[in-house]
Amino acid sequence: MSTANKSALFQKLPSTDELLRQPDLQVLVEREGHSAVAESIRIVLARLRQEIATGQIAGTPLDERSLELALGGLSVAVERQLRQSLSYSLLPLINATGVILHTNLGRAPLAAAALDHIRATAGTYSNLEFDLSSGERGKRDVHVDRLFQKLLANDHIERDEQSSASISTATVVSTIVVNNNAAAVLLALNSLAEGGEVIVSRGELVEIGGSFRIPDVMSKSNATLREVGTTNRTRIADYERAINERTRLLLRVHRSNFEITGFTEQPALDELVALARRRNLPLMEDLGSGALFDLHSIGVNDEPGVLDSLRTGVDIVTYSGDKLLGGPQAGLISGRADLVARMRSNSLFRALRVDKLTYAALEATLLAYVKRDHDAVPVLRMMRLSKDEIEHRAGKIISSVESAHLKLQLLDGESVIGGGAAPSAVLPTRLIALTHSALSADELNARLRAHTPAVIARVEEGRVLLDVRTVFPEQDANLTTALASLT
Repeated sequence: MSTANKSALFQKLPSTDELLRQPDLQVLVEREGHSAVAESIRIVLARLRQEIATGQIAGTPLDERSLELALGGLSVAVERQLRQSLSYSLLPLINATGVILHTNLGRAPLAAAALDHIRATAGTYSNLEFDLSSGERGKRDVHVDRLFQKLLANDHIERDEQSSASISTATVVSTIVVNNNAAAVLLALNSLAEGGEVIVSRGELVEIGGSFRIPDVMSKSNATLREVGTTNRTRIADYERAINERTRLLLRVHRSNFEITGFTEQPALDELVALARRRNLPLMEDLGSGALFDLHSIGVNDEPGVLDSLRTGVDIVTYSGDKLLGGPQAGLISGRADLVARMRSNSLFRALRVDKLTYAALEATLLAYVKRDHDAVPVLRMMRLSKDEIEHRAGKIISSVESAHLKLQLLDGESVIGGGAAPSAVLPTRLIALTHSALSADELNARLRAHTPAVIARVEEGRVLLDVRTVFPEQDANLTTALASLT
């Protein structure tokens, strides 16, 4: 189409004011407000101008007839755009990937008790920073620190070097909460090592999601990185030789999202504890995930727990609230009360602190641990599901979908924990495998994503694979409906 013809078509487009005066759009203005409707009109008109410029309207060649059809549907297009602009962007969906802590899908779903506690305390006033017994101002972290003290009580034996006699001591463990684990690492390093050196193995200088790098965080904390060892081998002697008058902290970083295999060496944690005690230095461990649950019970043996580290003698442990803990996004710092107190008094703590919603969700999650009601925490319940339980649910879904074109079958497979936790750990599962006589695996996957609610699966070897380990039982009916729509 010539430029002159396109100019003639551009002139047929109505103005925003003209459209606002139309009776059907006036109804929208009265219901949703002038500014919202006007913005939707501008978006629709801009899209139509772009289509005229490219010579295509809704995928068809541009001519006067196609333009007239588009103009006749402007009111409908504006209403559709308005609904889209005023609807939520953050949506619930069905995670059928088998990745329990899926970072892109929001990591840990909250426990029902956590949602109830948020609803009960966030919709009204609460005693977030108010001491009901004294009537004075209180501290917000008391709501969870009391529960952490129950869960992390750490009675252990220390060696009296003077007499070589074992003496029983009770280490007071305190915990504070910031907005994520990166913030926890930043606050701890700044509080304990500002202006000094932190010794860390070269093999632990990790980068995780969002380009979060340990050396960069250390730089922001105003502590100096002192690398020791090599990428694959670091010995306790490497740490000891690096200690000098500027050393403030020994740091161990759990390689939570990758593994180094083969010709490797790493000091045992108790060796680092002994060195730290001997040289009167604090030892900090960034666990990343941080489990308060015995992962050995589900066959995961290489992921250290918070209590394991504290019992071994680590002074400060940093970890996440929304990974293996199964709670809200948060960074948790647990350890020696005197060191945690230094962090609490750091002005950074105020900048990094969390709000009442996080405290409410975290308190409810921790109470489930205190009561040993692990199935109340969704990620723990998912990890504990047996292969037989998963097969039973998957079989019922398959039997409910009938189609001459869609083939559904059960296969052995593996679920993963995800979220940078236990990278080598897998959980045996049963998968629903989908193939279609007329649609490719990518097309099937796209249709599942377009469903309401969206179903997120994975594609492997030309098949769509669904793992109901990460699907809530109450979502099975929605998943069945989504599969039936593919027939």
